[in-house]
Amino acid sequence: MIGSLRGLLLDRSPAGEVTVEVGGVGYRAVIAPRTLAELGELGSPVFLYTHLHVREDAMILYGFATADERSCFEALIGAHGVGPALALAILSVHTPAALRRALLDDDAAALTLVPGVGKKTAARLLLDLKSRLEVPDLELVSSNGGSVRADLGAALAGLGYQPDEVRDVLRELPSEGDVDALLRNALKLLAAAR
Repeated sequence: MIGSLRGLLLDRSPAGEVTVEVGGVGYRAVIAPRTLAELGELGSPVFLYTHLHVREDAMILYGFATADERSCFEALIGAHGVGPALALAILSVHTPAALRRALLDDDAAALTLVPGVGKKTAARLLLDLKSRLEVPDLELVSSNGGSVRADLGAALAGLGYQPDEVRDVLRELPSEGDVDALLRNALKLLAAAR
């Protein structure tokens, strides 16, 4: 499997395809518009994390600016009914952090901003992706004006609890209330579960 490409940008198309020359070989990769905008001029050095998607009739290389984008893409295509085109469309609208925030907040409306994702698909994606992506992530639940749930998640992650433990305990607690009281209750629940 091809995990990354480092080389020179030979060609780019507005449709989201680039050609990167690596050691005299040109690799064509499909990339999201956000990644396309971040690439330099033709002839400039470029580095892409990649995912090789193999189908019966084709092998298609997808390129990403970060390893986190690639991980999200792979989680998305693993979800029921999501192919590479829809996964790229989702990553074109939402950064990995914004996608995790939508999952953390059960924000189906954020997913419906993606062309081709209706309310039913968004609801199904929320359920399916929560088990595939690590939610919550410490960086996502920092308390810069965030909700009580986000503050609580940040505190628990800061104490060293794993994302799945934090997610499970947050499901058992009310979404509003005093953060200190909720934190004490969360710690009791986590201690009882261990």
